[in-house]
Amino acid sequence: MMTENLQLRYTLLCDDVRIEMGNKISLMGIFQNIMVEKLPVSLIKFAVINHWMGEGSHETEVRILSPDRSNLVVTSQSTPIELAAGGFTDNVSFFINVVFPSAGTYWVQTLADTVVLEEFPLIVANAGDVAAMQPAEEISETIN
Repeated sequence: MMTENLQLRYTLLCDDVRIEMGNKISLMGIFQNIMVEKLPVSLIKFAVINHWMGEGSHETEVRILSPDRSNLVVTSQSTPIELAAGGFTDNVSFFINVVFPSAGTYWVQTLADTVVLEEFPLIVANAGDVAAMQPAEEISETIN
């Protein structure tokens, strides 16, 4: 997704991010969905990482919307990013004590210069309900 002179290459969700020696970033606990034993759930901490390419000065923001898109669950502060021509940067938005009140498909939006560039689903589910919906022999774990 892109606006003029700015391209969002990817977005990842994870439990935590650390900056290592050599300005490398380490991502811990990358996830796509949230499975919990009991709802509502409060996530103590998680991060959204956006990888940008392009040039110029831009303002970015990450929002999480309720399943019906009518309520803002949480939003990051607007963050300025500066890119030299052909450059890239990673922007990390940390979220603390975010409450997901019920199961459903929440929406993670990434904005640049007030334009929504990407929106993807974040499914919050009760693990017991998910297990009850599937025959036992189909439940498996795959780690790629």
